Amino acid sequence: MKRAEIIAVGTELLLGQITNTNASFLSRELAGLGVYVYYHTVVGDNPTRLREAIEIAEKRSDLLLFSGGLGPTEDDLTKQILAEHLGKTLVMDEFHLKKITDYFESRAVQMTENNKRQALYIDGAEVLKNDFGFACGMTLANDTHTYFLLPGPPSEMEPMFLKYAKPLIATSMDGDSVHLESLIMHFYGIGESKLAADLAELIEKQTNPTIATYASDNEVEVRITASSATKEEAQQLLKKTEQEILAIDGDYLYGYGDETLAKIVTDKLLAENITISAAESLTAGLFQAELGATTGISQIFKGGVVTYQTETKAEILHVSPETIETHGVVSSACAKEMAENVRQLYQTEMGISFTGAAGPGSLEGHSPGTVWIGLSVNGYETETYLFSFGRDRNHNRRRAVKQGFQLIRAFLAAHPDFSSDRKNDK
Repeated sequence: MKRAEIIAVGTELLLGQITNTNASFLSRELAGLGVYVYYHTVVGDNPTRLREAIEIAEKRSDLLLFSGGLGPTEDDLTKQILAEHLGKTLVMDEFHLKKITDYFESRAVQMTENNKRQALYIDGAEVLKNDFGFACGMTLANDTHTYFLLPGPPSEMEPMFLKYAKPLIATSMDGDSVHLESLIMHFYGIGESKLAADLAELIEKQTNPTIATYASDNEVEVRITASSATKEEAQQLLKKTEQEILAIDGDYLYGYGDETLAKIVTDKLLAENITISAAESLTAGLFQAELGATTGISQIFKGGVVTYQTETKAEILHVSPETIETHGVVSSACAKEMAENVRQLYQTEMGISFTGAAGPGSLEGHSPGTVWIGLSVNGYETETYLFSFGRDRNHNRRRAVKQGFQLIRAFLAAHPDFSSDRKNDK
């Protein structure tokens, strides 16, 4: 049972009304068990096409996992179609039936007959309990294939898989499993094509581990995947390849796994108790919203301002009329005063500013995506940085925010004594 296929059932997936997060979740979990997921299939609530999807999947996969189509409505067809395909009938699970009826009785609400459909399972299958919903899951096997049927809502599917389905799959793999280990590396400041070119020799000769690059939100991810008989051996293979990549482009690496640039920088500021404030124009509070996503941020984030209009830059941040008249708001001089003045306003050790032309039109003759970021740090010369992102409006704004966190990260990396110097000053 090493070749798996995930079949997500639901027309809403095909229409783009919801995202198929179940497939990515199941793929990650199965990889950890040494099960290779070769195919993801999405099929609508159509009996003919669902039968076709099952027949195709059986020709190329040993393990079929279905998500969705177990609910009470007429278009919830997964177990009905699979039962017909296998020549089996549906029977009632009394536990889930009681759970459904008790729910309606406790609320003094008339239960419609179709709700009982959620308690049906394929005769001969092992029922998987739904701890957070009504539709029971199930698993059954024959001489050639194993089937798992899971509910569609992630809040029901994920706990059902982890608690009931995953242990069954793991048991079936005992003594014949391959451990898959993956490592995700995050790079900022280098494009995917450049990173892929730098790693071309490693990628060309790859066998185990494998290396893949992915363009993400204004950054690049590298995923290394190793397989071995033991977890320890797979991790050793990952470590060797990781070191080879770091030797080539390690200067651009900022984190691993689920880490984000904003979280890494914010955690660093919190750990070192470095206070910060922000003045934003084109980003309109996006940078401060990223800061606010971290628990305990009030320890170091004193506050900030959004000075979107030229007048508010002068009235609130006291950017000098001469600066605005001579250089304009999209300028190094304006970014410098914004960063310095917000730091003074909130009496923080760091002040950062964002000003520029978000787009789609130009501003003061500057093309869309022209952004100045200022970084004012107590005891250091204020620096300003010019960027030309040149994409659509919201891309430029998000890119500016990420670049701001990168500038703070770069400053802290370039001045490792900054924290100890502050403590000595105190």
